[in-house]
Amino acid sequence: MTTWVIKIGTSLLRGNDKYTTFDIINNYCSYISRSQRNGDKVILVSSGAVGLGCHKMRFKLKPQEIISLQASAAIGQLHLMALYEKAMSKFGYKVAQILLTRSELGSRSSYKSASQTLKRLIEWDVIPIVNENDITSDEELKYGDNDTLSALVATAISADQLILLTDIDHLYSSDPKTNNKAKPIKDITNSKELNKLELTNEQTTWGTGGIKTKLTAAKIATESGIKVQLADGRDPETLGELLDGKKIGTVFHPHPNPIGNRKSWLSYAIKPVGEIHLDDGASQAIKNKGASLLLVGVKRVSGNFISNQPVKVINNKGEVIAKGICSMSSDAIKIGINSKSATSGSPLVIHRDVLVLTNE
Repeated sequence: MTTWVIKIGTSLLRGNDKYTTFDIINNYCSYISRSQRNGDKVILVSSGAVGLGCHKMRFKLKPQEIISLQASAAIGQLHLMALYEKAMSKFGYKVAQILLTRSELGSRSSYKSASQTLKRLIEWDVIPIVNENDITSDEELKYGDNDTLSALVATAISADQLILLTDIDHLYSSDPKTNNKAKPIKDITNSKELNKLELTNEQTTWGTGGIKTKLTAAKIATESGIKVQLADGRDPETLGELLDGKKIGTVFHPHPNPIGNRKSWLSYAIKPVGEIHLDDGASQAIKNKGASLLLVGVKRVSGNFISNQPVKVINNKGEVIAKGICSMSSDAIKIGINSKSATSGSPLVIHRDVLVLTNE
């Protein structure tokens, strides 16, 4: 049994002269249902609510104002789910709507709750349809067309593979639209190769994603031990071939030593609300010795936060070296820094179990 997370981008769902949006969704669902019948489990992360809402309203251009985008999403989300429900019911499967925001995933309890709910749905042989809650959150509208969300979902349920369906056939060495010498990349074997890629983040007219966000999604998933395939989804048959195990497009191979669910959450799901600046000794202890952070190593703090909130950890060069859940409030840290007792029996600021190194 393979657990798949499949992300379908906006540009693939808008329809064309040959196929309506329902035709396209119906074709995708036929391959998803076949995979389910073969014993696999599938979670779908689907964009398209804003685009469908704009289509319903007969807008010639995508609105730029956030409120108009959110209103379009409110119209389109209902239509999007109706199309998926109609298509999957033809093949004998039920669907469930899961709307998430990044702020919700930034809470450990909400992250666990989402994970448990998704796992229970696939145990029931229901197809979860996940989307960013555009109506109450503008993060996805600005951020990246569900690419990052699909990777976070994949890590939350410990998926085996993540498929990113888009409108290009491969990842390229550079932008093929502007460089005719750009070469297709069939395999990315490690994070160093991924980090070296210098690709533009061009936006389409109707989507908000780009290559940059897909690289981010691939990094999140592969570091958690999940294989990622990026492929051209304009022909729905491609999805069927991918679910049959065929190698298509660009394959991002999983890290041999995954960082684990909690570390993945710390690295990518949380949104830091403050900064803790360290001296050189504390920075080296965290990076090289896997130590917890004690108050004695803190030089100063930026931002206002309470205990048990996420923060960035900054070295004396101004570089982000880690993220973590702070045991103390910003006010308590400031008082501690100015106290003479800060060097004796130094309080714990961030325990190493909730501290993760970052490459930012």
